[in-house]
Amino acid sequence: MTNENLKSHQKLDYLLNRILYAFAVINFFLLFLSVELSGITMYYYMAFSQIIFVLYLIIHEARYQFTLQRMLLRLPDLFILLVSIFLQLPASLFLFYLLGRQILVSIRNRSAGYMDYQKSSLIDHISTNPPGFFMISFILTISVGTMLLMLPSATASHTETSFINALFTATSATCVTGLIVRDTGTYFSLFGQMVILILIQIGALGIMTISGAFFIMIGQKMKMRSENLIQNVVGETNTLDMVQLIKNIVMVTISIEILGAIILYWRFAQDFGQGLHTIYIAVFHSISAFCNAGFSLFSDNLMRWYDDFTITMLISFLIIIGGIGFPVIREVFRVVKAKKKIVHLNLHTKIVIFTTIILIIGGTVMFFISEYNNIMVDYSLKNRLLTSFFQSVTTRTAGFNTIDNSQLSDSSILSSVFLMFVGASPGSTGGGLKTTAFFILFATVISMFKGRKDATAFNRKIADMYMRRVLALVTASLSLMVIMLFLLMHFEQAPFEKVLFEAFSAFGTVGLSMGITSELTHSGKIIIILLMYLGRVGPLTLGYAISQKVKKTQFDLIEEKINIG
Repeated sequence: MTNENLKSHQKLDYLLNRILYAFAVINFFLLFLSVELSGITMYYYMAFSQIIFVLYLIIHEARYQFTLQRMLLRLPDLFILLVSIFLQLPASLFLFYLLGRQILVSIRNRSAGYMDYQKSSLIDHISTNPPGFFMISFILTISVGTMLLMLPSATASHTETSFINALFTATSATCVTGLIVRDTGTYFSLFGQMVILILIQIGALGIMTISGAFFIMIGQKMKMRSENLIQNVVGETNTLDMVQLIKNIVMVTISIEILGAIILYWRFAQDFGQGLHTIYIAVFHSISAFCNAGFSLFSDNLMRWYDDFTITMLISFLIIIGGIGFPVIREVFRVVKAKKKIVHLNLHTKIVIFTTIILIIGGTVMFFISEYNNIMVDYSLKNRLLTSFFQSVTTRTAGFNTIDNSQLSDSSILSSVFLMFVGASPGSTGGGLKTTAFFILFATVISMFKGRKDATAFNRKIADMYMRRVLALVTASLSLMVIMLFLLMHFEQAPFEKVLFEAFSAFGTVGLSMGITSELTHSGKIIIILLMYLGRVGPLTLGYAISQKVKKTQFDLIEEKINIG
């Protein structure tokens, strides 16, 4: 190809790429604003948009002398359009498919260097940044889940779910939150419920862990970058055998979920009888509990079993195990299997176990006192203790409920907001600030009051690096919450305490609600979606993904004193 022909192809490529972006933006707003063009107008628009898209691909690949056979492989997109029109599938479903195709092709072409004259530095940065891949993997999973939940077959009535509601549900499932705008057990069909369950499992284990397990099953070796990302996601930085790490995670997850399902089946069989339906209910709730998701097939969640010791304690056990993190589970197993009489736990495990116990006990006491003469006024002492304990466990990150949260007292709401903000532990299936961050922050404050230079824990020094990270995490998290709460207060007419509860529940990926989720405005749902996503991937992960590398200076600046009080 001559230079003149190459330049002409580049100009045409650039023009079509701009048109492609324009259609992607239009499709995005049509979906996000739930705009539906009427009648034949939508079909004309979709056909024109798809033709431009296929034309771009054919000309783009012709520039690089791809074979005619390879270019013809793009034509099935037109066939999908014709089938969509003939079968009268929801127009928004095809627009979502088209939008995803346009974005993926544009990113692929730019990151692969096909358009060298305008190569994107952002794409380059994300492609070499593990946190960036972590964030994108969640976005792609949520996108696929949204598309599947928009199918008529995903609902019990075989009607189309709006884009914003499907996106909300897919985000809640993938980020293991549990907030719902449609009742899971009655609104969604078996297919829709299975989509939600798969999203929960993928979101809890992490997309990279799932893909790593797939590579192991087919006998392929992972790249070093993927191994490093998996280590960061699950919190294992000292593991050299990545294959064994992934096998342990998968085996522990499956074993605990199966054990939980067996016990739940034995208990649910007393209420629903034996059979496949009861097995499905047991498996669904076992996975949802261990993954700290909080999705339930019952409209009243677990409120009918508030006084049932087996269900309450088993769900609590699954939530706690799923929330302490895989590194702690692995460390405990190591200690149990050790032949030596005395085996020391590492500092991370000690902090997680200690903080988890303190938060559970403290939360139980707070709820017991706050609701003694409120929700639990007619409860026996046993049921008061059982309910308080369950509420303390589930509030941190799970989202199941055995009481009506809309009737909580003000002191219980404040306690819930605190527990939801702290959340689960690193490398777990939960979200929030994390127990280790809370412990380090508390230990730092204690050391300052005692006049110590360094913060300590269990006769070990906490490095200054971790204290700076915790400070950055707390500052970023609180700043985000202030901004999002301001926007929610602006768009929603609900009482302050209910909006506050909803926002912290979303950010902590908890899933508890005071009954306003389904009543949220369009803007409110968007804000909650962002909070669920950012609460799962973490504010610092977002910062690392978009920030440039810090350049080291060759000199230190002069220090100066500042009055702080």
